[in-house]
Amino acid sequence: MKARDLINISDLSRGEIHEIFAETKRLKDSFRGGKATPVLAGKTLGMIFHKPSTRTRVSFEVGMFQLGGHALYMGAGDLQLGRGETVADTARTLSRYLDGVMIRTFRHRDVVDLARHATIPVINGLTDLGHPCQVLGDIYTAAEHLGLDPAAPDLKDVGVAFIGDGNNVANSWVEAAAKLDFSFTVCPPSGYEPDKAIWRASEKAGARIAMERDPAKAAAGADIVYTDVWASMGQEGEREERLKVFAPFQVNGRLMARAKRGAKLMHCLPAHRGEEVTDEVLDGPASIVFDQAENRLHIQKGIMSLLMG
Repeated sequence: MKARDLINISDLSRGEIHEIFAETKRLKDSFRGGKATPVLAGKTLGMIFHKPSTRTRVSFEVGMFQLGGHALYMGAGDLQLGRGETVADTARTLSRYLDGVMIRTFRHRDVVDLARHATIPVINGLTDLGHPCQVLGDIYTAAEHLGLDPAAPDLKDVGVAFIGDGNNVANSWVEAAAKLDFSFTVCPPSGYEPDKAIWRASEKAGARIAMERDPAKAAAGADIVYTDVWASMGQEGEREERLKVFAPFQVNGRLMARAKRGAKLMHCLPAHRGEEVTDEVLDGPASIVFDQAENRLHIQKGIMSLLMG
């Protein structure tokens, strides 16, 4: 890969995304076959967490172990960042100790600055603007379930409907649509759209993206129906208002019936059952949410192998 970091999906070429997918498949097949792949033996990934996590922490830590390396957890109170040290100085220091850094934080600017000043690869584990590892793993999962080659999927006939908040996950889906040529429809309430700059850039790049306000119309004929929580970390003060605004955007059995026959439900988890999605759907035959969760491990192993190997 020419890319040194993974900050946004928009930074990657189509070929680099397929390279990540191919390495993911190689490592996943080896894992399933019981074959060790210690491609990062002796290497250490630093993991900076300003937001708590289940899937991000466990998948990166286990992934480094399976690749023969070590993962070092650094919480919000473990670094001098919380006491005024600059991101630049932190990046320069960590570059002397580590072979790569994954950061899960609020401000996207902090990840950009960390990557600019570090001399080691930096991976965006989530910011308020984007969630590239999640969406790359999601697309890989969708390809597996739609009978496509996950290493280099041809997605031109695939339609994805994202119902709910135009959040960081939606932003990364918009970026991916510009690279991989699937059709993407986002259906948020007014005032909760994806980032305008990301939307405009993807439109300019020729992405087949559309905005729809009616969830039933958005889901009609979709291969993938995707949803996420209505109030993310840092939005707790907006929760009650969001519950009212988003109530008509729940993914339930009636909505899934509008999608294409055999359509799959995706959710990046954690789910607030009974809010953005019902138990009927989340636990039903269309749901592939736990395959998504598993593939966070495999896609991140592919990313780390290529960036740090």
